[in-house]
Amino acid sequence: MNDHLTPDDHIAVVDRWSARNYHPLPVVLSHGEGAWMTDLRGRRYLDLLAGYSALNFGHRHPALVAAATAQLDRLTLTGRAFHHDQFGPFCQELAELTGTEMVLPANSGAEAVESALKIARKWAYQVKGVPDGAAEIVVAGDNFHGRTTTIVSFSTDPEARDGFGPFTPGFRVAPYGDIDALRAAVNGNTAAVLLEPIQGEAGVVVPPKGYLAEVRQLCDDSGVLFVADEVQSGLARTGATLALDHEGVRADLYALGKALGGGILPVSAVVGRADVIGVLRPGEHGSTFGGNPMACAVGRAVVRLLATGEFQERSRELGAYLQARLSELAGVAEVQGRGLWASVRIAGGGRSGREISGALLERGVLCKDYHSSLRVAPPLVITRDEIDFGVEALAAVLA
Repeated sequence: MNDHLTPDDHIAVVDRWSARNYHPLPVVLSHGEGAWMTDLRGRRYLDLLAGYSALNFGHRHPALVAAATAQLDRLTLTGRAFHHDQFGPFCQELAELTGTEMVLPANSGAEAVESALKIARKWAYQVKGVPDGAAEIVVAGDNFHGRTTTIVSFSTDPEARDGFGPFTPGFRVAPYGDIDALRAAVNGNTAAVLLEPIQGEAGVVVPPKGYLAEVRQLCDDSGVLFVADEVQSGLARTGATLALDHEGVRADLYALGKALGGGILPVSAVVGRADVIGVLRPGEHGSTFGGNPMACAVGRAVVRLLATGEFQERSRELGAYLQARLSELAGVAEVQGRGLWASVRIAGGGRSGREISGALLERGVLCKDYHSSLRVAPPLVITRDEIDFGVEALAAVLA
Protein backbone atom coordinates (compact mmCIF):
# COMPACT_ATOMS: atom_id res chain seq x y z
CA MET A 1 0.00 0.00 0.00
CA ASN A 2 3.08 2.24 0.20
CA ASP A 3 4.19 1.83 -3.43
CA HIS A 4 3.16 5.35 -4.45
CA LEU A 5 4.56 7.41 -1.60
CA THR A 6 6.32 10.68 -2.37
CA PRO A 7 9.93 11.15 -1.20
CA ASP A 8 8.69 13.27 1.71
CA ASP A 9 6.18 10.55 2.59
CA HIS A 10 8.95 7.94 2.64
CA ILE A 11 11.04 10.05 4.99
CA ALA A 12 8.02 10.62 7.24
CA VAL A 13 7.38 6.86 7.41
CA VAL A 14 11.02 6.27 8.36
CA ASP A 15 10.79 8.94 11.07
CA ARG A 16 7.65 7.31 12.46
CA TRP A 17 8.57 3.61 12.31
CA SER A 18 12.36 3.29 12.24
CA ALA A 19 14.84 3.42 15.11
CA ARG A 20 16.69 6.72 14.96
CA ASN A 21 20.23 5.38 15.03
CA TYR A 22 21.04 7.05 11.69
CA HIS A 23 20.62 10.59 10.36
CA PRO A 24 20.39 10.14 6.57
CA LEU A 25 20.57 12.95 4.07
CA PRO A 26 17.11 13.85 2.69
CA VAL A 27 17.16 11.77 -0.49
CA VAL A 28 15.17 8.60 -1.27
CA LEU A 29 17.12 6.38 -3.65
CA SER A 30 15.48 3.74 -5.81
CA HIS A 31 17.96 2.58 -8.47
CA GLY A 32 21.71 2.18 -8.92
CA GLU A 33 24.13 1.32 -11.68
CA GLY A 34 27.90 1.55 -11.69
CA ALA A 35 28.98 4.64 -9.76
CA TRP A 36 25.54 6.27 -9.90
CA MET A 37 22.26 6.13 -7.98
CA THR A 38 18.87 7.55 -8.92
CA ASP A 39 16.20 8.90 -6.59
CA LEU A 40 12.43 8.59 -6.77
CA ARG A 41 12.21 11.80 -8.77
CA GLY A 42 14.58 10.43 -11.40
CA ARG A 43 17.58 12.56 -10.48
CA ARG A 44 20.98 10.85 -10.71
CA TYR A 45 23.74 11.16 -8.10
CA LEU A 46 27.41 10.22 -8.21
CA ASP A 47 28.10 7.85 -5.33
CA LEU A 48 31.28 8.83 -3.48
CA LEU A 49 30.60 6.60 -0.46
CA ALA A 50 30.07 3.15 -2.03
CA GLY A 51 28.27 1.78 1.01
CA TYR A 52 31.36 2.28 3.19
CA SER A 53 33.33 0.14 0.69
CA ALA A 54 30.67 -2.57 0.43
CA LEU A 55 30.11 -1.42 -3.17
CA ASN A 56 33.70 -1.60 -4.39
CA PHE A 57 32.47 -3.00 -7.71
CA GLY A 58 29.70 -0.47 -8.10
CA HIS A 59 25.95 -0.91 -8.07
CA ARG A 60 24.62 -4.07 -9.71
CA HIS A 61 27.86 -5.21 -11.31
CA PRO A 62 26.70 -7.58 -14.09
CA ALA A 63 28.94 -10.47 -13.02
CA LEU A 64 27.74 -10.26 -9.43
CA VAL A 65 24.06 -9.90 -10.34
CA ALA A 66 24.40 -12.89 -12.67
CA ALA A 67 25.97 -15.01 -9.94
CA ALA A 68 23.26 -14.06 -7.45
CA THR A 69 20.45 -14.64 -9.96
CA ALA A 70 21.77 -18.04 -10.99
CA GLN A 71 22.11 -19.16 -7.38
CA LEU A 72 18.68 -17.78 -6.48
CA ASP A 73 17.23 -20.22 -8.98
CA ARG A 74 19.06 -23.17 -7.41
CA LEU A 75 19.55 -23.07 -3.61
CA THR A 76 19.68 -20.23 -1.10
CA LEU A 77 20.20 -21.75 2.35
CA THR A 78 21.05 -25.12 3.87
CA GLY A 79 22.52 -24.33 7.27
CA ARG A 80 25.89 -25.82 8.11
CA ALA A 81 24.32 -29.14 9.13
CA PHE A 82 24.86 -30.17 5.51
CA HIS A 83 27.38 -29.58 2.72
CA HIS A 84 26.51 -27.56 -0.37
CA ASP A 85 28.31 -27.23 -3.67
CA GLN A 86 29.39 -23.58 -3.30
CA PHE A 87 30.98 -23.73 0.15
CA GLY A 88 34.25 -25.59 -0.45
CA PRO A 89 35.11 -23.72 -3.66
CA PHE A 90 34.39 -20.38 -1.96
CA CYS A 91 36.71 -21.16 0.94
CA GLN A 92 39.48 -22.41 -1.34
CA GLU A 93 39.25 -19.52 -3.79
CA LEU A 94 39.16 -16.85 -1.06
CA ALA A 95 42.13 -18.43 0.72
CA GLU A 96 44.11 -18.55 -2.54
CA LEU A 97 43.27 -14.91 -3.32
CA THR A 98 44.40 -13.72 0.11
CA GLY A 99 47.37 -16.08 0.45
CA THR A 100 45.93 -17.71 3.55
CA GLU A 101 45.26 -21.29 4.62
CA MET A 102 41.77 -21.50 6.13
CA VAL A 103 38.46 -19.65 5.96
CA LEU A 104 35.68 -19.19 8.52
CA PRO A 105 32.67 -17.62 6.73
CA ALA A 106 30.31 -15.26 8.53
CA ASN A 107 27.89 -12.45 7.65
CA SER A 108 28.73 -8.97 8.89
CA GLY A 109 32.10 -7.37 9.42
CA ALA A 110 31.47 -7.10 13.14
CA GLU A 111 30.69 -10.83 13.24
CA ALA A 112 34.02 -11.52 11.53
CA VAL A 113 35.86 -9.39 14.11
CA GLU A 114 34.01 -11.07 16.98
CA SER A 115 34.87 -14.48 15.52
CA ALA A 116 38.54 -13.51 15.23
CA LEU A 117 38.54 -12.44 18.89
CA LYS A 118 37.06 -15.79 19.94
CA ILE A 119 39.63 -17.68 17.86
CA ALA A 120 42.48 -15.62 19.34
CA ARG A 121 41.33 -16.31 22.90
CA LYS A 122 40.83 -20.01 22.21
CA TRP A 123 44.33 -20.16 20.68
CA ALA A 124 45.81 -18.36 23.69
CA TYR A 125 44.38 -20.92 26.12
CA GLN A 126 44.91 -24.01 24.02
CA VAL A 127 48.28 -23.25 22.39
CA LYS A 128 50.02 -20.41 24.23
CA GLY A 129 49.01 -21.61 27.68
CA VAL A 130 47.44 -18.42 29.02
CA PRO A 131 45.53 -19.14 32.26
CA ASP A 132 41.81 -19.66 31.69
CA GLY A 133 39.89 -16.38 31.66
CA ALA A 134 43.03 -14.21 31.60
CA ALA A 135 43.57 -13.68 27.86
CA GLU A 136 43.85 -10.07 26.72
CA ILE A 137 43.60 -8.38 23.33
CA VAL A 138 45.55 -5.18 22.65
CA VAL A 139 43.78 -2.70 20.39
CA ALA A 140 44.45 0.80 19.06
CA GLY A 141 42.97 4.08 20.18
CA ASP A 142 40.42 5.64 17.81
CA ASN A 143 39.61 2.17 16.49
CA PHE A 144 36.40 1.14 14.78
CA HIS A 145 35.62 -2.57 14.50
CA GLY A 146 31.83 -2.64 14.68
CA ARG A 147 28.93 -1.99 17.03
CA THR A 148 28.47 -5.12 19.15
CA THR A 149 28.68 -4.87 22.93
CA THR A 150 32.08 -6.54 23.07
CA ILE A 151 33.49 -4.35 20.31
CA VAL A 152 32.27 -1.06 21.77
CA SER A 153 33.81 -2.21 25.05
CA PHE A 154 37.22 -1.32 23.63
CA SER A 155 36.16 1.71 21.58
CA THR A 156 37.60 5.07 22.62
CA ASP A 157 34.71 6.97 21.00
CA PRO A 158 32.31 8.20 23.70
CA GLU A 159 29.42 8.25 21.22
CA ALA A 160 29.91 4.53 20.58
CA ARG A 161 30.32 3.63 24.27
CA ASP A 162 28.23 5.93 26.44
CA GLY A 163 25.08 4.28 27.75
CA PHE A 164 25.95 0.76 26.63
CA GLY A 165 27.88 -0.64 29.60
CA PRO A 166 28.76 -2.75 31.51
CA PHE A 167 31.56 -3.60 29.13
CA THR A 168 33.41 -6.77 28.27
CA PRO A 169 36.81 -6.98 30.00
CA GLY A 170 40.06 -8.27 28.55
CA PHE A 171 41.22 -5.40 26.34
CA ARG A 172 44.12 -2.94 26.52
CA VAL A 173 44.32 0.20 24.38
CA ALA A 174 47.48 1.75 22.92
CA PRO A 175 47.64 4.86 20.71
CA TYR A 176 47.57 4.02 17.01
CA GLY A 177 50.95 4.29 15.32
CA ASP A 178 52.94 4.30 18.58
CA ILE A 179 55.02 1.11 18.65
CA ASP A 180 56.52 1.86 22.06
CA ALA A 181 53.08 2.20 23.64
CA LEU A 182 51.98 -0.99 21.93
CA ARG A 183 55.05 -2.82 23.21
CA ALA A 184 54.28 -1.64 26.75
CA ALA A 185 50.71 -2.92 26.49
CA VAL A 186 51.70 -6.46 25.46
CA ASN A 187 52.35 -8.96 28.27
CA GLY A 188 52.40 -12.68 28.92
CA ASN A 189 48.59 -12.91 28.82
CA THR A 190 48.24 -11.13 25.50
CA ALA A 191 46.50 -13.31 22.93
CA ALA A 192 46.51 -10.90 20.01
CA VAL A 193 47.01 -7.40 18.72
CA LEU A 194 43.96 -6.23 16.73
CA LEU A 195 44.50 -3.32 14.34
CA GLU A 196 43.07 -1.68 11.25
CA PRO A 197 45.95 -1.35 8.77
CA ILE A 198 44.32 1.98 7.87
CA GLN A 199 41.88 3.42 10.38
CA GLY A 200 38.63 4.17 8.57
CA GLU A 201 36.23 5.89 10.95
CA ALA A 202 39.09 7.83 12.56
CA GLY A 203 39.62 9.64 9.25
CA VAL A 204 41.32 7.22 6.82
CA VAL A 205 44.48 7.35 8.93
CA VAL A 206 47.55 5.71 7.37
CA PRO A 207 50.04 4.70 10.11
CA PRO A 208 53.68 5.83 10.08
CA LYS A 209 55.85 4.02 7.58
CA GLY A 210 57.32 0.87 9.11
CA TYR A 211 54.80 0.74 11.98
CA LEU A 212 52.93 -2.32 10.72
CA ALA A 213 56.20 -4.21 10.16
CA GLU A 214 57.19 -3.33 13.73
CA VAL A 215 53.82 -4.65 14.94
CA ARG A 216 54.48 -7.91 13.11
CA GLN A 217 57.94 -8.20 14.67
CA LEU A 218 56.58 -7.41 18.14
CA CYS A 219 53.93 -10.12 17.77
CA ASP A 220 56.55 -12.64 16.62
CA ASP A 221 58.90 -11.78 19.49
CA SER A 222 56.10 -11.95 22.07
CA GLY A 223 54.27 -15.05 20.86
CA VAL A 224 51.16 -13.01 20.06
CA LEU A 225 48.77 -13.17 17.11
CA PHE A 226 48.47 -10.22 14.72
CA VAL A 227 44.81 -9.77 13.73
CA ALA A 228 44.12 -7.30 10.91
CA ASP A 229 40.65 -5.82 10.49
CA GLU A 230 40.45 -5.39 6.71
CA VAL A 231 36.67 -5.13 6.55
CA GLN A 232 36.90 -1.68 4.94
CA SER A 233 40.51 -1.56 3.78
CA GLY A 234 40.59 -4.99 2.14
CA LEU A 235 39.59 -6.31 -1.28
CA ALA A 236 41.21 -3.63 -3.49
CA ARG A 237 39.99 -0.48 -1.73
CA THR A 238 43.53 0.80 -1.11
CA GLY A 239 45.10 -0.38 -4.37
CA ALA A 240 46.11 -3.83 -3.13
CA THR A 241 44.11 -6.95 -2.36
CA LEU A 242 44.82 -6.34 1.33
CA ALA A 243 46.03 -3.05 2.81
CA LEU A 244 48.81 -4.88 4.66
CA ASP A 245 50.21 -5.88 1.27
CA HIS A 246 51.49 -2.32 0.82
CA GLU A 247 53.89 -2.90 3.71
CA GLY A 248 54.82 -6.46 2.80
CA VAL A 249 53.36 -7.58 6.13
CA ARG A 250 51.26 -10.67 6.82
CA ALA A 251 48.75 -11.04 9.63
CA ASP A 252 47.90 -14.32 11.36
CA LEU A 253 44.18 -13.60 10.98
CA TYR A 254 42.26 -11.17 8.76
CA ALA A 255 38.67 -10.05 9.19
CA LEU A 256 37.06 -9.43 5.80
CA GLY A 257 33.60 -8.17 4.92
CA LYS A 258 31.74 -5.40 3.09
CA ALA A 259 33.02 -5.74 -0.52
CA LEU A 260 33.07 -9.55 -0.15
CA GLY A 261 29.29 -9.46 -0.61
CA GLY A 262 29.53 -7.37 -3.78
CA GLY A 263 26.97 -4.86 -2.50
CA ILE A 264 24.31 -7.55 -2.85
CA LEU A 265 24.17 -9.24 0.55
CA PRO A 266 26.23 -9.39 3.77
CA VAL A 267 29.23 -11.70 3.42
CA SER A 268 32.24 -11.76 5.73
CA ALA A 269 34.97 -14.14 6.78
CA VAL A 270 37.97 -14.69 8.98
CA VAL A 271 40.90 -15.94 6.92
CA GLY A 272 44.35 -16.87 8.12
CA ARG A 273 46.60 -19.60 9.48
CA ALA A 274 45.16 -23.10 9.59
CA ASP A 275 46.81 -23.87 12.92
CA VAL A 276 45.09 -20.84 14.48
CA ILE A 277 41.59 -21.07 12.98
CA GLY A 278 41.89 -24.82 13.42
CA VAL A 279 41.54 -24.52 17.21
CA LEU A 280 37.77 -24.41 16.67
CA ARG A 281 35.92 -27.70 16.98
CA PRO A 282 32.32 -28.66 16.10
CA GLY A 283 29.82 -27.03 18.43
CA GLU A 284 32.17 -24.28 19.65
CA HIS A 285 31.20 -21.63 17.10
CA GLY A 286 28.63 -21.27 14.35
CA SER A 287 26.40 -19.08 12.19
CA THR A 288 23.10 -20.07 10.59
CA PHE A 289 23.61 -17.90 7.52
CA GLY A 290 27.42 -17.86 7.47
CA GLY A 291 28.66 -19.52 4.31
CA ASN A 292 25.18 -19.96 2.83
CA PRO A 293 24.91 -20.88 -0.88
CA MET A 294 23.88 -17.38 -2.00
CA ALA A 295 26.72 -15.77 -0.05
CA CYS A 296 29.27 -18.23 -1.38
CA ALA A 297 28.12 -17.84 -4.99
CA VAL A 298 28.39 -14.05 -4.81
CA GLY A 299 31.64 -14.24 -2.86
CA ARG A 300 33.15 -16.50 -5.52
CA ALA A 301 32.18 -13.97 -8.20
CA VAL A 302 33.85 -11.23 -6.13
CA VAL A 303 37.02 -13.31 -5.88
CA ARG A 304 37.01 -13.82 -9.65
CA LEU A 305 36.82 -10.06 -10.21
CA LEU A 306 39.70 -9.45 -7.80
CA ALA A 307 41.85 -12.26 -9.18
CA THR A 308 42.49 -10.30 -12.38
CA GLY A 309 44.14 -7.42 -10.50
CA GLU A 310 42.07 -4.90 -12.51
CA PHE A 311 40.37 -3.35 -9.49
CA GLN A 312 43.56 -3.10 -7.46
CA GLU A 313 45.17 -1.25 -10.37
CA ARG A 314 42.17 1.04 -10.82
CA SER A 315 42.27 1.95 -7.15
CA ARG A 316 45.99 2.73 -7.26
CA GLU A 317 45.87 4.85 -10.42
CA LEU A 318 42.53 6.59 -9.94
CA GLY A 319 43.18 7.02 -6.23
CA ALA A 320 46.35 8.99 -6.96
CA TYR A 321 44.38 11.12 -9.41
CA LEU A 322 41.51 11.69 -6.96
CA GLN A 323 43.78 12.69 -4.09
CA ALA A 324 45.85 15.02 -6.28
CA ARG A 325 42.71 16.78 -7.53
CA LEU A 326 41.24 17.11 -4.03
CA SER A 327 44.51 18.52 -2.69
CA GLU A 328 44.38 21.33 -5.27
CA LEU A 329 41.06 22.70 -4.04
CA ALA A 330 40.84 26.00 -2.23
CA GLY A 331 39.24 25.40 1.14
CA VAL A 332 40.74 21.95 1.62
CA ALA A 333 43.20 21.84 4.53
CA GLU A 334 44.37 18.23 4.19
CA VAL A 335 43.77 15.08 2.19
CA GLN A 336 44.91 11.74 3.55
CA GLY A 337 44.30 8.15 2.63
CA ARG A 338 45.39 5.47 0.20
CA GLY A 339 43.93 4.31 -3.10
CA LEU A 340 40.34 5.33 -3.76
CA TRP A 341 39.83 6.07 -0.07
CA ALA A 342 40.40 9.57 1.24
CA SER A 343 39.54 11.85 4.12
CA VAL A 344 39.18 15.51 3.15
CA ARG A 345 39.57 17.98 6.00
CA ILE A 346 37.86 21.28 5.29
CA ALA A 347 39.73 24.47 6.23
CA GLY A 348 38.32 27.23 8.35
CA GLY A 349 35.70 25.34 10.32
CA GLY A 350 32.89 27.63 9.17
CA ARG A 351 30.55 24.92 7.92
CA SER A 352 30.08 21.44 9.28
CA GLY A 353 30.72 18.34 7.21
CA ARG A 354 26.97 17.72 7.33
CA GLU A 355 26.27 21.09 5.71
CA ILE A 356 28.85 20.41 3.00
CA SER A 357 27.39 16.95 2.35
CA GLY A 358 23.96 18.55 2.01
CA ALA A 359 25.30 21.10 -0.46
CA LEU A 360 26.94 18.33 -2.49
CA LEU A 361 23.63 16.47 -2.55
CA GLU A 362 22.07 19.50 -4.24
CA ARG A 363 24.79 19.24 -6.92
CA GLY A 364 24.21 15.55 -7.56
CA VAL A 365 26.98 14.06 -5.42
CA LEU A 366 26.52 11.67 -2.47
CA CYS A 367 29.20 11.88 0.21
CA LYS A 368 29.49 11.24 3.95
CA ASP A 369 30.64 13.72 6.54
CA TYR A 370 32.64 13.15 9.69
CA HIS A 371 32.89 16.26 11.88
CA SER A 372 34.57 18.86 9.62
CA SER A 373 35.83 16.24 7.16
CA LEU A 374 34.42 14.32 4.25
CA ARG A 375 35.10 10.65 3.58
CA VAL A 376 35.45 9.91 -0.11
CA ALA A 377 35.38 6.27 -1.19
CA PRO A 378 33.76 5.87 -4.60
CA PRO A 379 33.11 2.55 -6.30
CA LEU A 380 36.27 1.29 -7.98
CA VAL A 381 34.46 1.37 -11.33
CA ILE A 382 34.47 5.17 -11.28
CA THR A 383 36.09 6.95 -14.23
CA ARG A 384 38.33 10.02 -14.40
CA ASP A 385 35.49 12.05 -15.85
CA GLU A 386 33.25 11.03 -12.96
CA ILE A 387 35.99 11.92 -10.47
CA ASP A 388 36.23 15.33 -12.14
CA PHE A 389 32.47 15.76 -11.78
CA GLY A 390 32.65 15.05 -8.05
CA VAL A 391 35.71 17.21 -7.41
CA GLU A 392 34.27 20.13 -9.36
CA ALA A 393 31.04 19.89 -7.35
CA LEU A 394 33.08 20.09 -4.12
CA ALA A 395 35.06 23.04 -5.51
CA ALA A 396 31.81 24.88 -6.19
CA VAL A 397 30.49 24.12 -2.71
CA LEU A 398 33.69 25.38 -1.08
CA ALA A 399 33.93 28.51 -3.25
